[in-house]
Amino acid sequence: MTGDLEYTPFELMAVAGARELKDGEVVCVGLGLPVIASFLAKRTHAPNLTLLFELGVIDPEPIHTGVGLADPRIWYRAKILSSFVDMLGTVLHKGLVDVGFLGGLEIDAYGNLNTTLLRDPKGKFRHFTGSGGANDIASYARRTITIIRHEARKLNEAVSFVTSPGYLRGGGEREAAGLSGGPSRVITDKAIFDFDPESKRMRLVSIHPGITLED
Repeated sequence: MTGDLEYTPFELMAVAGARELKDGEVVCVGLGLPVIASFLAKRTHAPNLTLLFELGVIDPEPIHTGVGLADPRIWYRAKILSSFVDMLGTVLHKGLVDVGFLGGLEIDAYGNLNTTLLRDPKGKFRHFTGSGGANDIASYARRTITIIRHEARKLNEAVSFVTSPGYLRGGGEREAAGLSGGPSRVITDKAIFDFDPESKRMRLVSIHPGITLED
């Protein structure tokens, strides 16, 4: 980013993510920037969004940024306090979620997400938190938005481990696996991407202000 811009890369990513959400949609929100982007959308152009947290919280009014989705300060004045089974089973698996909004450690050319393990330069693997509800969300939301830092170690031709499916290896593999929806946008701190309707590979849509194509 150039020095004269009055916002941080994370703020830019949050705004770009918020703009992808439409008023009246049901959004299953993952940890981190998706939370900030979703509440920004709800408090600006999309007041009728319904926001779901995988652990069973619907439409809270947070009084603090908290330290994770399990922080009760994020649950304040929620319309419903329920369970994982209700959110992932009763709502998500019935096809009632319009948007799955996720982050990740690593994403590949077909929108497959990895939040499970990464290989270090010495060939060893480091394990992370894994799926939580992300696999369910990526599998059954009508469309998925991913927000991730634009770094060589995070954007790869193939991920080290498919935690949450995108278009798998392209073609009709996702449909053949019985999965609905699919990735629609990838938002980074440098650009926005979508997916080619035929090949299902990620492609560039726009570049953020202050960024060049070479960047």
